[in-house]
Amino acid sequence: MTKEEILAHFFSLQDTGYRDFQARLIPDIAADSVIGVRTPVLRSFAKEFFKAGGEGVSEFLSCLPHSYFDENQLHAFLISMQKDFATCISLLENFLPFIDNWATCDQLSPKVFKKHRAELLPYIEKWLQSDRTYTIRFGIGMLMQHFLDEDFNPLYLEKVASIRSREYYVNMMIAWYFATALAKQYQKTLPFIENKKLDRWTHNKVIQKAVESYRISPAQKEYLKGLKVKV
Repeated sequence: MTKEEILAHFFSLQDTGYRDFQARLIPDIAADSVIGVRTPVLRSFAKEFFKAGGEGVSEFLSCLPHSYFDENQLHAFLISMQKDFATCISLLENFLPFIDNWATCDQLSPKVFKKHRAELLPYIEKWLQSDRTYTIRFGIGMLMQHFLDEDFNPLYLEKVASIRSREYYVNMMIAWYFATALAKQYQKTLPFIENKKLDRWTHNKVIQKAVESYRISPAQKEYLKGLKVKV
């Protein structure tokens, strides 16, 4: 299937109500760049397209930048299904500079990374040092997804805490990361909040998210509320 055929298929699946809803959720992209294919439908198509393989998939993945949000979503789903780590990283490195919204960034979650955490870590460290909003966000997301359980190291908290950005979507991901870290590694993470190692806005957002979490105890929530700072 060619890129033109994919777009024609997407427009045949267009849901204008969903298109308008998506456009409101992602204000940083042009409204007319959203076709409006519902995510479950898009995921199903991605699975079929990936399974069919052939030159069509390779051609689509090499055709950057895309014109539509839905194409970027498809691209993210196809990368996430890659089974070879080296191939996945190569495709990811090509795609990251073209990600222009939080939704595509957060949908990008390669399954192969679970078996290659040691090899993944150097890439995460590089992404955290990027000057691109969604490359940084993706790096923090991967650190949150893969390194808050058995492969946790307090040094990773330091790396995320050291990031300073004026970008809303970077700071929101930092807050999400630390709120999740409080849920999974409370004792190691708490000093970062007690010692106010984050900027004020992000610090308070971490506490807000932690208080909203069902994974944090009522006593912990009350203590965290007392750590909020005036902005």
